[in-house]
Amino acid sequence: MLDPVDAELLVRYPGPDRRAQPIHTAYVSADRVTAETPVAWGAAATELLDRHHDLLAELDSTRSLPAVRDRLQHNPIQDLRIDFEDGYGFRSDDEEDKAAITAGAVLAAWAEQSDGPASFGIRTKGLAGAERHRALRTLELVLDAAGGVPAGFVFTVPKIRAAEQVSALVALSEAFERGYGLAEGTLRFELQIESPQAVIAADGTTPIARMIGLAGGRCSGLHFGTYDYTAACGIAAPDQALDHPAADYAKSVMQAAAAQTGVWICDGSTQIVPDTEPEAALRNHHRLVTRSLRRGYYQGWDMHPGHLITRWLATYEFFRQATAIAVPRLQAYLERRSGGVMDEPATAEALAATVLRGVNCGARGAGELGDLTIEVLQALVSRAPIPQGA
Repeated sequence: MLDPVDAELLVRYPGPDRRAQPIHTAYVSADRVTAETPVAWGAAATELLDRHHDLLAELDSTRSLPAVRDRLQHNPIQDLRIDFEDGYGFRSDDEEDKAAITAGAVLAAWAEQSDGPASFGIRTKGLAGAERHRALRTLELVLDAAGGVPAGFVFTVPKIRAAEQVSALVALSEAFERGYGLAEGTLRFELQIESPQAVIAADGTTPIARMIGLAGGRCSGLHFGTYDYTAACGIAAPDQALDHPAADYAKSVMQAAAAQTGVWICDGSTQIVPDTEPEAALRNHHRLVTRSLRRGYYQGWDMHPGHLITRWLATYEFFRQATAIAVPRLQAYLERRSGGVMDEPATAEALAATVLRGVNCGARGAGELGDLTIEVLQALVSRAPIPQGA
């Protein structure tokens, strides 16, 4: 009786994605992006860091600032979306056609760069009736100009409100793959959760889990839209923020629905940027990133070069501190001694996943883990037998 249940659970909940999740997604409007945008953002962030070094040193509790500055000069952006939605607005078809062709060429250039973003893509307009023709046309023009689907490409679809929209995205992806002669499953997308109807449907159900199932493995992430969501919930503009209780509720639902499916959760953005009041903005973003990390949201939107500074600083701090705690506990767990804490297999799995995230983002090096090896950590995460000799 339970064999079919086991099989279905294994398909629906295969476990964490083995790819390294980026710590952020930078958004750049399609009319401002060039192949040099990541380098330009890194240079602008470095200049801002140097100008406000004393403040950032005050925030830095793990002496991570030199490593952050080095990161800003080399590979400052891990993931980048060229935005054709709110950050770009509505333009004439001719203007957006030209921007889409330019974007495709930029993506193709990044795919050839060894020091460019590891992953990238576009955010299209939404799938509502008035927008979906434009969304599909832009996506097609981008892929044509890129010469197909570059490695690392993903497209983000905003304002998802119904599970049926995901079925349409799957059909669209299959058609593109046939047209380009690509292997099935090559084209992947992210769903932007910024409508209350995506969290609680009209019949009272929670549609996000169904959306993930309907995606058939093509959905790589769920991105939260801070301002559309809180505005739709009736939150007054001055109180719309990542840390509003309404936003926390939506992200908790996203987190539970995506758990053990391999789908990543990405926190939303803050509109407060370090331009007119840079010190207040840097403090605020550092606080918000740290808060999100503590809640298990390991990726978030960055909308300004200055956000890169506090994104990397808060992330390095978080994982350096977490790794300092996790490594001794894992060693005690493997040696079957308490070390003051009696950890269970699920906790050991979580500790190992945290250490791997810290290594993957550069906060810690593999040589800083004592007797632990990457192979042992991966075995703990998958609850597989520990490699012999480890």
